[in-house]
Amino acid sequence: MENGEVEAYIGRWQPSTVSAQAAAFARDAITAVQPGGRERAKNLLWAAGKLADYAIGLGLEAVPEVVLHPSVAERFTRCAPGLSGVARRTLRTNLRFIGRRVVPQLYPADLPLPRERAKKPYSPAQIGGYLARADAQPTMERRMRAAGLICLGAGAGLIRGDLREVRGTHVACRSGGVVVQAGGRRARVVPVLVRYQVRLLAAARFAGNALICGGTDPGRRNLTNPLVAALDGRGGLPRLDTSRLRATWLADCAELLGLATFMHAAGISCSQRLGDLVAGLEPAGEAQAVRLLGAARRP
Repeated sequence: MENGEVEAYIGRWQPSTVSAQAAAFARDAITAVQPGGRERAKNLLWAAGKLADYAIGLGLEAVPEVVLHPSVAERFTRCAPGLSGVARRTLRTNLRFIGRRVVPQLYPADLPLPRERAKKPYSPAQIGGYLARADAQPTMERRMRAAGLICLGAGAGLIRGDLREVRGTHVACRSGGVVVQAGGRRARVVPVLVRYQVRLLAAARFAGNALICGGTDPGRRNLTNPLVAALDGRGGLPRLDTSRLRATWLADCAELLGLATFMHAAGISCSQRLGDLVAGLEPAGEAQAVRLLGAARRP
């Protein structure tokens, strides 16, 4: 459709669902926007007209600097009655599109927000190197604590407070595998990946009722620092990072579950969608969790 036809359509737009004043505001605003086609013009006119009617009803002046102000548009999209969630999101998008072209001084460019990226998992060879370094520690106590740190992180995904608070008695052979009872705000039972079970059981027996990673106060924030320093990445190994140990566990569990295959088949690339879906499901019991996660890596 030629621009002249679109302009003509905008010029005669006067639906019965909005007032004449609101329609006039919408026509002026969308003429300034210069939409590329009739259907696009129709959607933008409807959004601007509805917003103008809302603003006029509040006693606001029907000028772009007032009606298209972000606070007015945001309140309208949140409070407009009779709209579905999808319609509200579309309405908000269209009003922001109009505002950025008609009153750009009120809509500064969005700044990208930093997003925390997942740490890179360790390779099996690197994990093997850390375990060998743990075995080379000068005392039995240091060997058991270092191995326990690696196995709790890469074998059960524990980190920070969960990692510091685990005692030997929190590790048990149960439900056909080995599990760790994690405490804190997210108390849960975590199956241990099979590669780490024997070493973690040995570290747990050695610790008894004491903390597996050492110390007497689980609230001490630098509890794992001496162990990390002892396993310092000389000889080609990077410095040990407990966040990367957890990332290693997450990657191994994702492989066991076939998560990448599922997401590819479903066309899903955003984990938020998975979170929305999982929120409505009940997790399986301990025995099923052990069968899923307490197994060897599949070929």
